[in-house]
Amino acid sequence: MATNRLQRELESRTQSERPKQWSQPELLPEPDKQTGYAYRWIRISTLNTSDPRNLSAKLREGWEPVRIEEQPKLQLLADPNSRFKDNIEIGGLLLCKTPLEFVDQRNKHYSDQADAQMKAVENTLMRQNDPRMPLFNEGKVTIGSFGKGG
Repeated sequence: MATNRLQRELESRTQSERPKQWSQPELLPEPDKQTGYAYRWIRISTLNTSDPRNLSAKLREGWEPVRIEEQPKLQLLADPNSRFKDNIEIGGLLLCKTPLEFVDQRNKHYSDQADAQMKAVENTLMRQNDPRMPLFNEGKVTIGSFGKGG
């Protein structure tokens, strides 16, 4: 008698398991971080129209394109028709890196600029202040002026 049954070892429950939970794929992969550098995807084109102005501004700011040898896991995802053959471009975005010192200096610059603008707005507001009807200024808080505390 010949039987067409599979051996017990070949049968498994993995074939009847429910599939793992689906999750939405990331639009851009996360690169492997290198110590001392910040990474960013920089726009080089929109709707197949190149944006050299944005790229040139970012390069002058200190961002440099990441070479494909530095991120081998992204090699398969890179655009084969890219203008930047040795770099990683995905969907009109170029992966770039810059030293963390540059990022800190840039953040300080824009923070100082925002503080100066806020001071200018507050000075203009206070210039229009009238003691008969004072303007409310959220930036100044006095503590301890109410009650007798005892």
